[in-house]
Amino acid sequence: MKEILFIAHRIPYPPNKGDKIRSFHILKHLSQSFRVHLGAFVDDPQDWQYEPVLKALCGETKLLPLFAAQAKLRSLSGLVTGEALSLPYYRNAAMSSWVDSIVRDRPLCGVLVFSSAMAQYVEKYDSQKRVIDFVDVDSDKWLQYAEKKIWPLNWIYRREGRRLLEYDRRMANRLDRSLFVSDDEAALFRRLAPESAEKVFAMENGVDTKYFDGTAEYVNPYPEDIEALIFTGAMDYWANVDAVSWMAKEIFPEILRLRPRARFYIVGARPGAEVTALGKREGVVVTGAVHDIRPYLAHSRLALAPMRIARGVQNKVLEALAMSKPLMASTSAMEGINASTLLDVKVADSTQEWIYSILGILDNSSMPAYSQTNRSFVLEKYSWDQNLSQLDKLWGEA
Repeated sequence: MKEILFIAHRIPYPPNKGDKIRSFHILKHLSQSFRVHLGAFVDDPQDWQYEPVLKALCGETKLLPLFAAQAKLRSLSGLVTGEALSLPYYRNAAMSSWVDSIVRDRPLCGVLVFSSAMAQYVEKYDSQKRVIDFVDVDSDKWLQYAEKKIWPLNWIYRREGRRLLEYDRRMANRLDRSLFVSDDEAALFRRLAPESAEKVFAMENGVDTKYFDGTAEYVNPYPEDIEALIFTGAMDYWANVDAVSWMAKEIFPEILRLRPRARFYIVGARPGAEVTALGKREGVVVTGAVHDIRPYLAHSRLALAPMRIARGVQNKVLEALAMSKPLMASTSAMEGINASTLLDVKVADSTQEWIYSILGILDNSSMPAYSQTNRSFVLEKYSWDQNLSQLDKLWGEA
C-alpha cells in the first residue's frame, strides 16, 4: 500500500468543529487507499482519549500536546524574526524530528499539509510531492479581526495578516498544489498570489447526511410552546463569539419584545465568560456542550448564522441545511456556498434587516419549519465522497 504523510495543526478527531470536521474526513478518505502517517498537535486535553481511534486509521502517529499559554509566548519571537506569529506558535523540535524520520525512512508517495503553519516542517523536502490544504485565506481573516479591535491588538492582527500572506505565497509557490474550501476562497488567493494561480484549486467540504438527517425522530430538548432560534458552533472561536454577541445584544431583544415565546439558543462547547454572560439576558439560553446537536436543530424554528467575520464555508450552515432547517444568515456566512437553487434561506447584514426578516419568518411562516429543498441541495452538492474524490489523483498529478 502506498504511504502518505499527513500533518495537521490540530488533532483531526473528534470532528466537532470546522477544521477538525474537514481534516478528519480527509484523513478517513485517504486511509481507504493509503497508509497514512499522522502528525498533529493536541490543544484540548479531552481529545487525548481519541488517540486509539486515530491509531486504528493510521500507520505511524505523532500526537504532541500544545499548551496555549506557552505557544503564545513562543509566538512572540516572531516579532523579533519578522515572521508571522503563527509559525513559532506551532514550531516544535519533537515534531520536526518525527517528520524528518518519516520522510527519511518511509517510502512516501506524497505529503498532505493541513493549514499553512505546518508547511514549515516539509518546506525543505523539494523531492516530495507536497499538497497543502490552506482551507481558508487565513491572512484575510486576521485583517478582518483587526477591523474589530483597538490598539495594540489591531496592529498585531494587521501585521499577522500581512506576514502570513507573505509566508502563504511563498509556500504556495514552493509546494506542488494548494487547496481551498471553496471557489471563492481559491479565487481570492489567486488574486493575492498570482504567481501560483495555476496550482490553486478548490476542494469543497461535505456533510455526513446520514448523520444530519432532519427526517429522523429526535426528542424535543426545548420547553413546550417556545419558538427556538438556534446558533451552533464552537464557542471558543472569536468569530462565533462576535456573532452571538451581536445577535443577543442588538437583534434578539426586539424579537423577544414582539414575540414573547421566542428564545435564542447558543449551542456549542467551551463558552467563555463573554458568551456565558449572554445567558443572563432575557430569553437567551447558553447550553455549553451537548451530547447531540441534532435534536436542537430538528426542533428549532429557525437556524441562525449571523457571522460578521467569516472565511470559507461554514459547517454550521451546511449542517442546518442537511437537517432540513430554514436558515437566516449573513452574506459572510453564505460566502462560498454555491447555490443555484432557490433555498429556504434569508440573507441579511444590517441589524434592522435581521430583525425585520426574523419577525417576518415567525409571523407569516414565509419559510417552512421543514425544508426538503435545503436538504436536497446538500445531498446534491456537498457529499464528502464526491468532493474528496479529487484527492485520489493528486499524487499522480502534483
